[in-house]
Amino acid sequence: MLHVRSIWNGAISFGLVSIPIKVVNATESHSISFRQIHLDDGGRIRYRKVCELEDSEVSTAEIGKAYEDADGTLIPITDEDLASLPIPTARTIEIVAFVPADRIDPLQMDTAYYLSANGVPAAKPYVLLREALKRSQKVAVAKFALRGRERLGMLRVVGDVIAMHGLLWPDEIRATDEVAPDADVTVRDKELDLADALMDTLGEVDLADLHDDYREAVEELVTAKAEGHEAPAAPSGEKSGGKVLDLMAALEKSVRAAKESRGEETEEAEETTGTGKDAEVTHLPARKSAARRPARTAPKEVGGKKSTSTAKKAAAKKTAAKKSTAKKSTARKSTAKTTAKTTDGATAKSTGGTAGSRTSAKKTAAKKTTTKKTAPRKRASA
Repeated sequence: MLHVRSIWNGAISFGLVSIPIKVVNATESHSISFRQIHLDDGGRIRYRKVCELEDSEVSTAEIGKAYEDADGTLIPITDEDLASLPIPTARTIEIVAFVPADRIDPLQMDTAYYLSANGVPAAKPYVLLREALKRSQKVAVAKFALRGRERLGMLRVVGDVIAMHGLLWPDEIRATDEVAPDADVTVRDKELDLADALMDTLGEVDLADLHDDYREAVEELVTAKAEGHEAPAAPSGEKSGGKVLDLMAALEKSVRAAKESRGEETEEAEETTGTGKDAEVTHLPARKSAARRPARTAPKEVGGKKSTSTAKKAAAKKTAAKKSTAKKSTARKSTAKTTAKTTDGATAKSTGGTAGSRTSAKKTAAKKTTTKKTAPRKRASA
């Protein structure tokens, strides 16, 4: 048995099935309302409905509806006139389709209602529609007339009750092109990472745990003033406002504040990166010194490279792009020819300049000795 007043009586049209129902408000407002008063004496300010022709106040029972024409003419319209309109939705919630719930744009959702079975005979078809909606995991799109106009509605199951959300017509939703930012804005990946970190830190919440802080504060204020006490002091916490000059700093500060509010410790790395990940360190000086060492120490590692280097320089002047072995062979032949034609001093100089081996030097010395010994014999015979 409903203890709330119904605002509309009619029926749900489900094909050829008619389900008598009552419509009641599914929501209620808990906001605190204020009255207007005269500041000089505290007298109540009221709005009175006055007839312009008689200049006198009239009661609610004497007030009806009228349509104002373009020229200002008022055309009276009665409730009987609206009830007799030749449309099926005058007293019927006519289901026109069943669609997935995600097909309904949340922007279209308006006031919510509960639909109650009106009488014992309505219980069976009511439960049939409720269970059909549950099993199909769809919502019903319907049309109905309420408060002088035809409306669009969405029927879905809430617990054991069929609820109906009033929907705005699609042409009543404004376009977004005039609301989106005009300037082209580029968001960096690091900024998105910080935004993701903030979202993860805030986490989820049970909507049942949320309450109206403003209403509670107003109630405390009213209670204090009624008892002659001072009004509660405003909280000292500062809220950041105005323009955000440094988006990255604001995101990092938000992540730290969210973690602190949850009792989580923040690492020093988060203060600089905002992500809590270890930074990658590249030791550039070590790489440079490692590359220089072989060049500095290479001449000292292998003995005799200085003479080899000198030999290569000398050989490079005579023969280009030859191997070290070919250079040595060429140097030996050149040394032998030079020894036979030149004097002893020139032979010694040529041998040192071509960097011949010790064996070549010994052979050259032997040739010198033979030449010196045989020369007198030839002269003696002559």
